[in-house]
Amino acid sequence: MSASKGSLIKEELQDEGGLLSLEKLDRASPDLWPEKIPGITDFIAMSNTPIRTPAAEWSRGLSQEDMAAITQLSSLSPNALIMEIKNIYDEAYQLGISEAKEMTRGKYLGIFNNAKKK
Repeated sequence: MSASKGSLIKEELQDEGGLLSLEKLDRASPDLWPEKIPGITDFIAMSNTPIRTPAAEWSRGLSQEDMAAITQLSSLSPNALIMEIKNIYDEAYQLGISEAKEMTRGKYLGIFNNAKKK
């Protein structure tokens, strides 16, 4: 049986040899493999792709939560973004009023005078 197995393997190798091509294709040839968009290879080489681009200076101190908020805001339509900005402005205004009330309350209670005396 081993002799027949060996002869079968030799026959298969000979059959595969008939399908082998020794021709080498020059993949760098612009005639054989033209660019789909002329000049794109040079453009990609000179531009900063996301793989090679370092993080922008303004984003270095931001957390993942901050980046998620930026992504969420960037996906809003212009009108939705305006409404979000108005909501933030209104919230900041309300916080300012609340802070002014607490500062006045602290003055009436003498909290700030006691802190300076210590």
